[in-house]
Amino acid sequence: MSSTSVITLKNASFGYRAGRLALQDISLEIPRGSRVAFIGPNGAGKSTLFLHLNAILRPTSGQLLYEGSPYDYSRAGTHQLRRQVGLVFQDHDSQLFAANVLDDVLFGPMNMGMSLARAEETARESLSTVGMLELADEPVHFLSPGQKKRVAIAGVLAMNPDVLVMDEPTAGLDYTGMVNFELVLTALHATGKTLIVSTHDMDWAWKWADLAFVMAEGRIVLGGEARGILARDDHASYGFARPCAVERRIKE
Repeated sequence: MSSTSVITLKNASFGYRAGRLALQDISLEIPRGSRVAFIGPNGAGKSTLFLHLNAILRPTSGQLLYEGSPYDYSRAGTHQLRRQVGLVFQDHDSQLFAANVLDDVLFGPMNMGMSLARAEETARESLSTVGMLELADEPVHFLSPGQKKRVAIAGVLAMNPDVLVMDEPTAGLDYTGMVNFELVLTALHATGKTLIVSTHDMDWAWKWADLAFVMAEGRIVLGGEARGILARDDHASYGFARPCAVERRIKE
């Protein structure tokens, strides 16, 4: 894992309405090539933070930097940034809108100005990466929740981002869906991509993440090496359960 920061937040705050901050004075660094888990209770600000990472939202105060340069919120700047930082929404249905799988994944490359032939090649490569190429012609509404998640990831991958941000990607996955998802993340991490997720699955975060940040009431209240964070004795006061592996070790 590289020690070079790909995304940096400096004292970033954001309020949806006056007098109430959804993010409060957040400062952190995301190392390039890292696997990062954001955890914390519902309403802690994780989704709001993720909307800042690819400039859907802009901080009320403070700033974000990509590879050391401040985010450029001009139209051209955000277009470029969203090619570098891809976001997979928590609700995959809000991200999938085309009639079939291939057309949905085609949208990003076509919007980037690729020729149809090149865009289709890129879309098929992305679908292959997530194990969905054989369903390229399938209607989106026929897919299982796990398959829809993989198509949503493929749609972002087709833009070839350096950083992939995923909001609650493990929610609702059954065992097979989880195994397939882990295979996808392993393949992506092997290519050097930085992977950022929010999750309530502490067992998965324990075995997957390099770093963990705990959020509460719009703040980062803990951050550091994932296993050190997740094994803390005071975990309950921060709103998360310790992984089963930790609890078993303590009982033994």
